[in-house]
Amino acid sequence: MFARSVLALTLVAAASLAHADAKVLKKVAPEYPNEAVKRNITAGSVRAKMNIAGDGKVANVEVVEAEPKRVFDRAAVEALSQWKFEGTGAAQTHEVKLVFKSED
Repeated sequence: MFARSVLALTLVAAASLAHADAKVLKKVAPEYPNEAVKRNITAGSVRAKMNIAGDGKVANVEVVEAEPKRVFDRAAVEALSQWKFEGTGAAQTHEVKLVFKSED
């Protein structure tokens, strides 16, 4: 059995409509996809854009770029959908890059 983990969650850029920075209150790390293990893919990344509602909940997640394509997308979207930000009362947009790396 492979020991799988996401080694790095890297905030790439905060592009907020209401404020310069979106404060993350809760991060959920994505699970390493079984498809990647089966295909012997040991690393990858997903850059995603999140729409954040005024109450800080993630309203929508869109994959902007992924390498390799369509391998880590679902895991990234599922995890990012569970993130929670500090509520500002205004909608925001935030970009994040998730880096996946398998550990044996």
